[in-house]
Amino acid sequence: MTAASRTTSRTSRPGTTGKTLRTRGGLSLRVAPRAAVVVLLLLAVAAAAAVALIGTGDFPMAPADVLRTLTGGGTPAQEFIVRDLRLPRVLVGLLVGASLGLAGAVFQSVSRNPLGSPDVIGFGQGSAAGALVVIVLFHGDPFAVAAGAVAGGVVTGLAVYLLAWRKGIHGYRLVLVGIGAAAVLTGVRDYLMTKADLVDATRSMVWMVGSLDGRDWGQVWPLLCVAAVLFPVLLGHGRALRMLEMGDDAAYALGVRAERTRLVAMGAAVLLTAAATAAAGPVTFVALAAPQIARRLTRASGPNLPASACTGAVLLVGADWGSQRLFGADQLPVGALTGMLGGCYLLWLLFTERKAGRI
Repeated sequence: MTAASRTTSRTSRPGTTGKTLRTRGGLSLRVAPRAAVVVLLLLAVAAAAAVALIGTGDFPMAPADVLRTLTGGGTPAQEFIVRDLRLPRVLVGLLVGASLGLAGAVFQSVSRNPLGSPDVIGFGQGSAAGALVVIVLFHGDPFAVAAGAVAGGVVTGLAVYLLAWRKGIHGYRLVLVGIGAAAVLTGVRDYLMTKADLVDATRSMVWMVGSLDGRDWGQVWPLLCVAAVLFPVLLGHGRALRMLEMGDDAAYALGVRAERTRLVAMGAAVLLTAAATAAAGPVTFVALAAPQIARRLTRASGPNLPASACTGAVLLVGADWGSQRLFGADQLPVGALTGMLGGCYLLWLLFTERKAGRI
């Protein structure tokens, strides 16, 4: 796009500063400078955390050695450690974190509720229940477990959507139905655990904690393909989701097909959550915290989809690095660490929402 083929105008929307780039063909793109800077900084932090995580382990490597190995200049031993052992784990962490952050932003935008997160309203529990059905009842291999997690998440998402439907989807109704579904699915999960033999019970417990241990390229490629398809779909609905936050009537007046947008966005977010859970287990609270942190960093209204995805990636990779560095030989699964930190964050969020009079 050349300077002659676009005009730049500042938006007049209160509380935001941004620029709109328009082409002669009628296409336009709104750019918020602060949000763009935040996204770039988050990408830099995610890259730095990834390099630090690759260099962490029983065979520590300096960041310079990691970068040299990634560009093909390492020794055979370094090549094996980085490319075959550690790089897939880091890529899964980045993709899972970004997927959960993006899905959380979509659900919080659709429900217009900071508690509208996949792991609060039952979608994560649905994926976990689907995986446990495959493990306990069918003794499936890892591929079958991943497929069961995806199927469980999709079925749960469809059930919650249908149960919450009443001449449209209301935010608090969606959250309440989802919390009820989460409670039911937690009971199903616990029941399956009582029926499992020792081997399957141990395997189920390891999977349910949520961990990046032992992840290889077999988890990277499917998740990368899902993200390559669904990320653009959701990012392309960013403006429509922003309009939906003002209410369906306002969205219709602005030319947004509210229910179609809501259905497509929720469907894509459910699939992202299910795929992320299939790859790393039910990693909790990343989807809850990432959109709220992104909103505070950008100070922008709307779902903040790119910033939420980048924040989720930073949170998960940072948590994985912390679980390895802070606990030494007794490495804590990343899902356990995010659960502990996320529980504290949830209490703080509930306190601030109550203080503001919203709950």
